[in-house]
Amino acid sequence: MKKIQSLSRCVAILGLSLGLSQPAVSATYIYASNIITAEDGKVTNDRTVVIDEGLITEILKGKVEGGEGDTFVDLTDYTLMPGFMDMHTHITTQNEGTAGYLKRFTNNEADYALVGVQYAERTLMAGFTTIRNLGDSYNETVALRNAINRGVVDGPRIYTSAKSIATTGGHADQTNGMRRDLMGSPTPADGVVNGVAQARQAVRQRYKDGADLIKITATGGVLSVAKNGQNPQFMTDELEAIVQTAKDYGMSVAVHAHGKEGIKRAILAGVNSIEHGTYMDDEIFRLMRKNDVYLVPTISAGKFVEEKAKIDGFFPAIVRPKAATIGPLIQGTFAKAYENGVMIAFGTDAGVSPHGDNALEFEFMVEVGMSEMDAIRSATYNASKLLKVDDMLGTITVNKHADLVAVKGDPTKDITLLNDIDFVMKAGNVYKQK
Repeated sequence: MKKIQSLSRCVAILGLSLGLSQPAVSATYIYASNIITAEDGKVTNDRTVVIDEGLITEILKGKVEGGEGDTFVDLTDYTLMPGFMDMHTHITTQNEGTAGYLKRFTNNEADYALVGVQYAERTLMAGFTTIRNLGDSYNETVALRNAINRGVVDGPRIYTSAKSIATTGGHADQTNGMRRDLMGSPTPADGVVNGVAQARQAVRQRYKDGADLIKITATGGVLSVAKNGQNPQFMTDELEAIVQTAKDYGMSVAVHAHGKEGIKRAILAGVNSIEHGTYMDDEIFRLMRKNDVYLVPTISAGKFVEEKAKIDGFFPAIVRPKAATIGPLIQGTFAKAYENGVMIAFGTDAGVSPHGDNALEFEFMVEVGMSEMDAIRSATYNASKLLKVDDMLGTITVNKHADLVAVKGDPTKDITLLNDIDFVMKAGNVYKQK
């Protein structure tokens, strides 16, 4: 359907260039029994959303089918929502346990990029029309983002950090666990820094590579081939250098962090979001509120590694105890953060957990006390604010991009409905309609 719509527009443009009389390009009218605009916590009933040239142009009361040549989509008994936004993904990889670690030695850039095409389409079909990609291997997500933007392949809007930034031996140092002659000494271009000058250089390199934002690993992590999963891994001056330089280049900073000290240093340095946040406490919650820092919980990843840690041989021996310890804590920490008024933006760490299962995160958040509406808004309005694209995305609002999803029934009464999206539109093009 997307290609048909695009073709009709091309024909109209060609006709105009030749001086021929052409009918107006048709609009799309979508009627839904319920609409969650995500501008507030309300469900609006009996509305028609009008889309033209990929933008929302009107929201009308009642069922309006449009005129001759217009497209009408009847979503009676459905709930229409903004396209969902996942703020923590790794779109070019998927966890395979111990076997996956070997791909560092066998995969080329093209291998990661090509499999990313499959995962991108799967993510879009699950209703996620925008993602942040927080770390790749060879900047391949820059190429994937560009291909999607050009219409070469189908997928969500991608905002990518390209290669994450770590310190030597840190969570995103991809040479961890290698023998010495392969380990070498990675540079800022590789995403490994030591000291203020290299920290600034790494940010500038990400900008040069075409990244949209910066991702750093401020503490140890679960899946890296290293013993500690929570120790701080950047000094304060390095963090401040990264944040200051990123701001100069108009880039936000997302921070992988489990341990409290690393989280605290990162917040005080001025970062925008904490990913995971496993060992946060009341002091950290206060700092996050004071400094307008978002939590991106990634409960899905925690549950995935917790379950896989029970399987002998699935993870390397050095990883297994970290997965068994940290994984079960993430959901509980999220619940406390939500209770304490921390801003929450939806994120799954998909790539650790399977792509396409992103919507399970809604269930995990609701399980521990978040309201269904707040969960939906965390993946729409809140996510767009974190991503600083709330002028274009995140709500069903006139003049914003027509990124829309729908399910039959009311997800504010049954959040599990979001696991099976019936309708997906991105930029006014329909990608899925049951």
